[in-house]
Amino acid sequence: MPNNNTHIIGLPLMIIAVLLLFNCQSSSADEEIEDVQIEDDKVEDVAEDDVVDDPQPEDEESTYILPEIDLSNWKVTLPIGRPDEVEPPEILEYATVEKLKPFMYNDSIEGALVFYTYPGATTANSSRSRTELREQMEPGSNSVNWTFSEGGRLKGTLAMDEISKDSEGKYHRTIVMQIHGRLTNAQRDLIGEDDNNAPPMLKIYWQDGKVRVKTKILKNPAVSDIDILRTDSWTDDEGFNFSEEVGFDQFSLEVLVSAGRMEVILNDTESVVYDSDDITKWSVFENYFKAGNYLQTSDEGAFARVKYYDLQVEH
Repeated sequence: MPNNNTHIIGLPLMIIAVLLLFNCQSSSADEEIEDVQIEDDKVEDVAEDDVVDDPQPEDEESTYILPEIDLSNWKVTLPIGRPDEVEPPEILEYATVEKLKPFMYNDSIEGALVFYTYPGATTANSSRSRTELREQMEPGSNSVNWTFSEGGRLKGTLAMDEISKDSEGKYHRTIVMQIHGRLTNAQRDLIGEDDNNAPPMLKIYWQDGKVRVKTKILKNPAVSDIDILRTDSWTDDEGFNFSEEVGFDQFSLEVLVSAGRMEVILNDTESVVYDSDDITKWSVFENYFKAGNYLQTSDEGAFARVKYYDLQVEH
């Protein structure tokens, strides 16, 4: 008779073997699932790292640099029209004024206000054209000005950007700063003039890469109190050339005015002082500052482009 105990004992052993095999396969599958999850986590970590480290595009406007110039007390004359002028408050929005755009605009890379001009419209007392600022102590009015005894200071940082040449290959010249005289209404009427124009006491030129200064002197030091008001009583001095060559680089100009004295300073290192009797007698006139680009030629095709980086006035 066969031994049934052998079969009874063998069955459980087979079941146990099957269960052990199943557990091993399950453990292996679980480990594979965990490995996949770990790899997924690593991929997510890399993706998150990529998002964090990816540089954001820069705001282009943040790189713009604007000139340090407050135009609240300036008007500008243009080489168009009769000529055209733009006064405060309109000049404060110069970037949107259509007739200004070709002649006065920002170089936002260098942080400069550009003054561009060419031979065109001229003022009543000049045969030359300009894109030039005129100081207005009272915005919108030409009637409020200052005397040497009241004093003043003008300082700017500027550069000649580009200028044409004449038929001989020499650069044209332009005036970049001025002190201009003005008659009061009473003085105008006294000498029978039609307008309030008086001579410019100071002209500062960019000329052949250097800075040149010219002032007014009396033709006759014994001129009368009435005739001293007449433009033809004054003439140009011999002029002064600063030794430093500025070329097309940035440079600074400062003009200091007080009773009987005027000083022009180039790059805070070299200066010329005027304190003669002519300066003392100039106190009879009112004055205003000018700055910009006053081209000194009418040659066809001539032009100049001057950049101002900052400009300050004090009284």
